[in-house]
Amino acid sequence: MEWNVYKGVLIGYAVKLILAILIIIVGRFLSKKISKLAGMGLKRANADEMLVNFLSDLLYYALFIISVIIALNTLGFKTTSLAAIIGAATLAIGLSLQSNLSNFGSGVLILLTKPFKVGDFVEVGGISGSVQKISIFNTELLTPDNKKIIVPNSSIIGNPITNFSANDTRRVDLTIGISYESDIKKAKAILEEIVNSDERILKEPACTIAVAELADSSINIVVRPWVKASDYWAVKFDLLERIKERFDEEGIVIPYPQMDVHVKKD
Repeated sequence: MEWNVYKGVLIGYAVKLILAILIIIVGRFLSKKISKLAGMGLKRANADEMLVNFLSDLLYYALFIISVIIALNTLGFKTTSLAAIIGAATLAIGLSLQSNLSNFGSGVLILLTKPFKVGDFVEVGGISGSVQKISIFNTELLTPDNKKIIVPNSSIIGNPITNFSANDTRRVDLTIGISYESDIKKAKAILEEIVNSDERILKEPACTIAVAELADSSINIVVRPWVKASDYWAVKFDLLERIKERFDEEGIVIPYPQMDVHVKKD
């Protein structure tokens, strides 16, 4: 009689054990399948490969853990307390890694929204440089003087982002001051000649050359040509040098701040 009881218990437990193993096997299979399908969907949406891999792995482990909990529940284990322990541990870890989680969330947003890409010249978090690497937690910049700067992603998302490489063309903004004694029409003609002689400057949109301000010690003329983004700095530097040389040749004076002091004697 006792053997029959034990036999029944063993058979019942064996059935539960087999069922739990099947749940884990099927759960693992479905977890892989679902995470793979999710990854394919993210790739079709042109999501970053690193983000695709990370989210696919995260989904796989989350689903697999759920299948393990269901299997343990089938065997008669009280998984409610286990889930509570896991939840408490997750909360504690989340609080201790709050800044890292903020960087992680910001990294996901950067990879999804793509405000910039590797190779772009940007200003983020008050720092300017070329984007070398975008990771989940931070972004690596290379400054023009060859310094590597690692910027936390939360600093990027929480501040304005300026992407100088987003468009194919940029406008060079120069303000050239001439003295009040100089000929404005002659100065503008010289500026127009310099701009038209540079093949890197685009014909459309047209360059703006106009008097912008009658300042305290100078007449300020703006020169605003459009160039390819890759030619921006070279054109700007060359224009400044050529304008100074031509103005010197043509007798156009570029004033500098000065103060006249009058001494009155009794």
